[in-house]
Amino acid sequence: MIVMKFGGSSLADAGRIKHVTEIIRMFLPEKPLIVVSAMGKTTDNLLAAGELAVSGNVCVDAISRLHLTTAEELQINPEDLNTLLNELHRLLEGISLIREVSDRTRDYLVSFGERLSARILAAHLSQVGINAEFFDAWDLGILSNSRFTDAEVLEESYAAIAARLGHLKNDYAATPIVTGFIARDRQGNITTLGRGGSDLTASILGSALGVDEIQVWKDVDGILTTDPRIVPAARPVTSISFEEASELAYFGAKVLHPRSILPAMAKNIPVRVKNSYNPAHPGTLILNRFDDQEEMLRVLTVKRNVTLVDIVSTRMLGQYGFLARVFQIFAEQKVSVDMLATSEVSISLTLDSRNGAIGQLKNELEKVASVGIKTGKTIVTMVGNVQRSSLILEKTFSVLNRSGINVQMISQGASKVNISFIVDDQQAEACISELHRAFFEPVTK
Repeated sequence: MIVMKFGGSSLADAGRIKHVTEIIRMFLPEKPLIVVSAMGKTTDNLLAAGELAVSGNVCVDAISRLHLTTAEELQINPEDLNTLLNELHRLLEGISLIREVSDRTRDYLVSFGERLSARILAAHLSQVGINAEFFDAWDLGILSNSRFTDAEVLEESYAAIAARLGHLKNDYAATPIVTGFIARDRQGNITTLGRGGSDLTASILGSALGVDEIQVWKDVDGILTTDPRIVPAARPVTSISFEEASELAYFGAKVLHPRSILPAMAKNIPVRVKNSYNPAHPGTLILNRFDDQEEMLRVLTVKRNVTLVDIVSTRMLGQYGFLARVFQIFAEQKVSVDMLATSEVSISLTLDSRNGAIGQLKNELEKVASVGIKTGKTIVTMVGNVQRSSLILEKTFSVLNRSGINVQMISQGASKVNISFIVDDQQAEACISELHRAFFEPVTK
C-alpha cells in the first residue's frame, strides 16, 4: 500500500485532474490512498473572499466558477459541490455581518478548498471506472489541538486512522480520497496544519498505516541539486536522507517542509518526491539513512533576505550566564535564529529579515552588549557528506576566491550534514552558479 499526495498545481483544472486520474490508475496495483490539496489558487481566493467579506461584500464567484466549471467539464454531478458552496456563502455572510475574521474562522474558511477538491477527484475517479470514496480528514480520526492556522495533530489520531483504514491492505474495495491540510480539534472546530500541511497529512496517514512508500507529487522531478531558476543545469538527486532533506527545507528549498516528513521518518517509511507533469521520472527517494561516501555534496540551496547580527562584549569572558541572557532576550522577543557562530567575545547569528521585532530586539541586546545589524544577506547551504568537510571547504573557498565572493560567516551544523555560510544578496546567484559548476557539472575540455 502507498500514499500519494497531489498538490494544488497538479489539480489546477479539469485537464490536470484527468491527468492525475491516469497516474492513480497506473498505481492501483499498489493500493493507493490519495491526499489532495485545494485546486490551483483556491486557498488564496478563499482568503481574499474573507477579506472582501470583512468590508461588507460577499462574493464567491471565482471559487464557484472554477469548481462548477471543472465539474461540468468532467461531467460529474455538482450536488456535493453546491452543498459546500452554499455553506461557504453562509460563512462569508456571517463574516460580513461581524466585519471580522478570527483565526478559527479563517481555518474554517480555507478548509473549503481541500473539501471541494476531494469531492471532485473522487467523483471523477468513480465516473471513469475507479471506485473511490472521499473523506474529510476528521472522518478518519485526524484530531488536532486548537492552535488555529498552525495546529498539531494529536498522537491518538494514529490509532484512530489505523482502526478506520487498516482493512485496506487486505480489502481494498475503493480508493480513499482524503483532504490534506485540515483537521478538527476536540470541540469540533476545523483547524489547519500550517505550512506543508497537506504533505504532513500524507506523512501521518502513511505512518499510521505502515505503508510501503509515501509519494509527494509536485511539479518538479524530485529534489534538484539547486534552484533551476538560478542554474538551468540543476539535475534531480536520486536519493537523500531524511536529515539532509530537513536541512534543505529549513535553509530555503521549497520541496518539503521539515516537519511534514517527521512522522514518516519515525516509522522509517520512504518518501518519494515525484513530478505529476512527468510521472515516468523516478523522482527523489528520501530514506531514513543514506550514506554515499563517494559523493561530497548532494544539494546547494539559498535562503535570501536574512539579517546578520553581531553581538560583541568584552565582558563575555568567564561570564557563564551571558549566552543564557542573550537567548532569553531572543525568547522574549519571539525571534528564532537560523545560523550561529561564537567566540570568546562575540556571537554572530542570522535572522529572517521579515521579522518585525528586529528593532526592539536590538534595543534589548544593547543593554548587555554592542550590537551590529547588517541586512541584505543570503545563507548558502551545502548539504551532503560533511565528514569530508575539509575537501568540501578547500574546493569551496578556492571557487569563491577565484570568483571574488566574500564569505562573512560560516557554520557547520550540528547535524553533520550541512555547511552554511553568509554572502551578500547580490553575490548569491554567482556563488550558487560557480559552486554548482565545480561540484555537479562535468569538466569540459
